[in-house]
Amino acid sequence: MQNDIDHLRTTVKIAHECRAEGNHPFGAILTGPDGSVLLRGGNTYSSDKGVGHAELNVAREASQKFSPEFLSECTLYTSVEPCCMCAGACYWAGIGAVVYGMTEKRLAELTGDNPENLTLDLACKTVFAAGRRKVEVRGPFPEIEDEVALGHKDFW
Repeated sequence: MQNDIDHLRTTVKIAHECRAEGNHPFGAILTGPDGSVLLRGGNTYSSDKGVGHAELNVAREASQKFSPEFLSECTLYTSVEPCCMCAGACYWAGIGAVVYGMTEKRLAELTGDNPENLTLDLACKTVFAAGRRKVEVRGPFPEIEDEVALGHKDFW
């Protein structure tokens, strides 16, 4: 659990970096079976618009660098619960576990009707449950929610 919090805090730092660069405040990392950080990525809205989500960017890079067998032992950490697009990317890349800090529902409260983030009301667990391969999900982590939400304050 402590490693989860530490890794989630890394995603929050990435989210702050993204915001400072003019992108949406989201960050993600991929850790290997031993917990070491293999990849990190953030939101790339300024260049990719609506599809430049942090989790999708990390999952895409992971699928290009690693085998599905290896990725099944890896964990993707993300500041906010993956949307259905990002959950699908994690699933198709073969990533074995996803850990998130704050729920998509809480994000929707923060973003409101902002056209740049019309949050879908679809939990990542529901997306993964529709698949034929198990993806472990851990989250949300209430003890880190305020840190995640702070990156969204006055952004949307």
